[in-house]
Amino acid sequence: MKAKKPRREPRRITKDQYYLNIAKETSRRSTCLRRHYGAVIVSNDQIVSTGYAGAPRKTANCAEVGSCIRIKLNVPKGEHYEWCRAVHAEQNAIIHSARFDMIGATLYLVGTTPDGGEVIEGAEPCRICKRMIINAGITRVVIQTAPGRYKEQRVGDWIKANLHEFRMVRGKMVPVMPKGY
Repeated sequence: MKAKKPRREPRRITKDQYYLNIAKETSRRSTCLRRHYGAVIVSNDQIVSTGYAGAPRKTANCAEVGSCIRIKLNVPKGEHYEWCRAVHAEQNAIIHSARFDMIGATLYLVGTTPDGGEVIEGAEPCRICKRMIINAGITRVVIQTAPGRYKEQRVGDWIKANLHEFRMVRGKMVPVMPKGY
């Protein structure tokens, strides 16, 4: 009788990758024509909330309207979010959570292309979302950078770096992120 070979268990993904996979799946609900984002807030290994980029409840979204004002006006990434119909994924996840549940939590964020679901390299929370993340009490943000790859940001580092830096660009004062953000 031959001895059986020990069965090799499939390689387990990390908890960070597990929650990023959920955030990526959540991004598929996005209605933004430019980018699809999904967010998951996790505290003590429990999902507290999820969110995706989409128009406020009971309002038309860009997919329904068939156009995006920021695309029409060729607005660069990171500028004039006040013209956008969408509530960001991070914002939706935060507003659907009790602050008590977010204190010390981790927010997982994935941005994908609307046409194929490819991970967007260089995805970052915008300045408004960063302020909301700080006020929510979230302490860590994990962002997917490529399939199977991600970066971690400590919210305390954002606070130390001071998010209110400005620079003159084409005759206008515009906010800029400190180096490394």
